[in-house]
Amino acid sequence: MTYMIYIDQYGWFGIMGQGAKETILTPALCRAARGLLDWTQAELAEKAAVSRSTIRDYEGHHHEIHRATEAQLRLAFEDGGVKFVEIEGCGTGLCLPGSVN
Repeated sequence: MTYMIYIDQYGWFGIMGQGAKETILTPALCRAARGLLDWTQAELAEKAAVSRSTIRDYEGHHHEIHRATEAQLRLAFEDGGVKFVEIEGCGTGLCLPGSVN
């Protein structure tokens, strides 16, 4: 099978093709980002223009989310001030720049 390399809207390199999906936003990161912003599932749903049940089911590990939904959630978090950072040897983490004095 042929794969193509692309750069997504966040500047991340990826591979296109069947089974090539690698999510950055995990259910745990979704909950953590909401916690950093003190948002409820309903508030995130409104800001990301997705249903609350989608967020509830994803955070509860009931199903995966589509790439487009992940992008909407990430954009809402980033608009709220959350930064997604890659930590070598650990994976993806979250921070609120300027929140440490």
